[in-house]
Amino acid sequence: MAEQKASKKLLDLLNESISRELQVAIQYMWQHVQWGGVKGFAVQEELKGIAIQEMKHAEAIAERLFYLGAIPTTKPSPIFVGKSLKEMIEQDAKDEAGAIKLYKQVIEVARSEGDETTRQLFRNILMEEEDHHDTFTSLLEEI
Repeated sequence: MAEQKASKKLLDLLNESISRELQVAIQYMWQHVQWGGVKGFAVQEELKGIAIQEMKHAEAIAERLFYLGAIPTTKPSPIFVGKSLKEMIEQDAKDEAGAIKLYKQVIEVARSEGDETTRQLFRNILMEEEDHHDTFTSLLEEI
């Protein structure tokens, strides 16, 4: 393992980010598997695609965290599946909004520590999270 190259605060934020990414990857994939019917059919592939993107985010953040000298978590944040498609998508939109807030904080801490690589990684992930949030809020208009 590399020597620690970041503050405990930044490392903790990265692990929190991994937990969140693992959570939604599992959550969205389970939602993808569970839903059928006309409305479910319309969102199944979208949920699957976003779940895969979220897992890639978790991997990229874990690689960065390990490089910075810490051990990535393997524990996801609490997973919410829901009982209706609307309930699921409402939660998914909330989870994406939470990620946007968290990742803006990571970007600011990384900037303050002069960690340009982490800052750029999270700027790229943030753009995708904003797109996911837009997808879920748009789906809510149709459900």
